[in-house]
Amino acid sequence: MRLAVNGRTMEAGMEPVVHDILRPVAAHRHQAVATPALAARLQPCGQPSDLPVLPPGPLDPTAFHFFLALGGDGTFLDTVARSGHSGIPVLGINLGRLGFLSTVRIEEVDQALEALGQGRFTIRTRGMLQASGPPELSGIHDHALNEVSVTKLDSASMIAVEVFLGDEYLNTYWADGLIVSTPTGSTAYSMSCGGPIMHPATAAMVITPINAHNLNVRPFVVPDHHTIHLRVDGRADRCLLNLDSRGVSIGSHASVSVRKAPTGLRLVQLEGQDFLHTLRTKLNWGLDLRSGLSGRGEGA
Repeated sequence: MRLAVNGRTMEAGMEPVVHDILRPVAAHRHQAVATPALAARLQPCGQPSDLPVLPPGPLDPTAFHFFLALGGDGTFLDTVARSGHSGIPVLGINLGRLGFLSTVRIEEVDQALEALGQGRFTIRTRGMLQASGPPELSGIHDHALNEVSVTKLDSASMIAVEVFLGDEYLNTYWADGLIVSTPTGSTAYSMSCGGPIMHPATAAMVITPINAHNLNVRPFVVPDHHTIHLRVDGRADRCLLNLDSRGVSIGSHASVSVRKAPTGLRLVQLEGQDFLHTLRTKLNWGLDLRSGLSGRGEGA
């Protein structure tokens, strides 16, 4: 199997670890092709010079069986952007801390590669968002797995964001910004701003204000068949439009449309991994801090 492998940023000293992760690839009869960013990180620590490197531009969906993301969730999101509309299934190997999207631990890499070769996995489709409107988006990957957000720039005063569901007016949010999140992104930026957690299979989006001026304004869940139109009004000249980990400066009176993307992310799910297990292990759901028990009635 041919594997595209991405590694964006990593902690100092992790390059030899990544090098060791790639060694079992050949043992399992896989061929690795590195992104330019990963190749540049590995060259100083002795990565073979004949390792193929991905050319720039869109990926051929027939050229690779899987796309491996080596790093934390930021690298996973960068890999999603790099894969574009190819539909190549993505598997995250966690070199960071939380690893909510990158679920395979370093010590599990060999078993993961074996599972890929033997077909012991499932493919789950995660919905994505598509943003349009500002001319600054031209030439930029316009899809987001977690969220699309509009935020004030640096220490500028708060912005006002008018929100419409299709042609119907919803509300004007006076805040530091506004998040439109997917179910996958409900455990990310939106959750940190008080948004609800949604199961990945939920056909919905959540609108979450960032530090809203009006305390009675709360996150709002809407069906994902809506197109959400945002009209921004800010005192500064510019504000930020963010698509996952990518940001672009736009005019402070811009209009942005957010809708469900026509294509989703194909996520590799290995045996023994699922969203509910991730909730329990990553967010400590059901953990009784008094006894260290993990719920399910222990000690009741």
